[in-house]
Amino acid sequence: MKQTVIGNIKSQPEVLKGTLERQSVFVDPFVEIFKKHDIRKVFFFGSGTSYNVSHIAAYYFKQIVDIDASAQYPTVYKNYEKADWTGMLQKEQILFVGISQSGTSVSTCEVMKHARENGYLTLAITSNLNSKITELAETSVLLTVGDELTPPETKGYTVSVLSVYLWAIAVAKEKGIYSEIQYEKALAETKALIDNFQTVVEESEAWYDRNKVSIANSNRLYVMGYGIDYGSMLEGVLKIGEMLRLPIAGYEIEEFTHGPTMALNGTHTLFMIGSDEAEYRRMLQFRSVFMKYTSRIHVITCKDMEDTDDRDVVFSIKTNKYLAPLMYTVPFQFVAAKGAKEIHIDTGIDPFQEPLAHYPKEAK
Repeated sequence: MKQTVIGNIKSQPEVLKGTLERQSVFVDPFVEIFKKHDIRKVFFFGSGTSYNVSHIAAYYFKQIVDIDASAQYPTVYKNYEKADWTGMLQKEQILFVGISQSGTSVSTCEVMKHARENGYLTLAITSNLNSKITELAETSVLLTVGDELTPPETKGYTVSVLSVYLWAIAVAKEKGIYSEIQYEKALAETKALIDNFQTVVEESEAWYDRNKVSIANSNRLYVMGYGIDYGSMLEGVLKIGEMLRLPIAGYEIEEFTHGPTMALNGTHTLFMIGSDEAEYRRMLQFRSVFMKYTSRIHVITCKDMEDTDDRDVVFSIKTNKYLAPLMYTVPFQFVAAKGAKEIHIDTGIDPFQEPLAHYPKEAK
């Protein structure tokens, strides 16, 4: 049977279970690097969906592992940045991580080659261990998503986020930041969410179905995120831009008030990700003010909210802020995929056929 984006979205509960069960495949080689080397800095690279994952990965490693980490556009880094502007670190203390589901992203492959040729530690995570990136990185591990044959990545995103989270808690345990009890608690919380991920999918789809007319008739869409879910915001924008193809922009929530609000009107739809971060109350304040200009405001959260209605997604499944990004992009996946289907856009076909972003699959 031919894969569809909607089918891939709905397969995520089982795919995530498989990833958790097989975590040693990609976690053990990653932790081994930290055992062998005194890693002080980690760069995460990717393009498209993988770049959005990189933002969340960097957050995990800063907040959980207490290590310097950043998400970088591969080409920007390669052309304009240095691994260590201070000159204080040894090359073997810096790890370059390339995230590429296909293993053929030109820019990510090039930065892996650049880093390895300059003596830095390199690791790639990809769903294709015979792809080009595996020849360029010193270590390669499997992204356990299986085949995703549709151009937009959905299950690949959630599997990638889960994978980098499992890296972070395992390294935290290795470095003594997490005790055995803390590590087992983190794993138990992860399993609890994944065991209930079918509910996340069902609640996301039901939310889309009751709001689809308003969303489809919007002149412009905005997505706002902050903290850990800045990456979730980027992914929501990308998915809608790829599939539904309505005018859309994403902002860190505070930055939205510096200019974009001047154009805000009743034909605009705002999606606000309600992360359990310092800005949560600020987000609620903005929501009440923005309601004066448009009623098309949707909060996506697993935190219990007052003054909520059918416009919002308040997941019945509760989890911590580190795992919540797994849930928060699913509503955007349905907006993009089901919205596109209803206006007869075939998301299984990429209308842009120029070979700019990826090497041919046979190229190594």
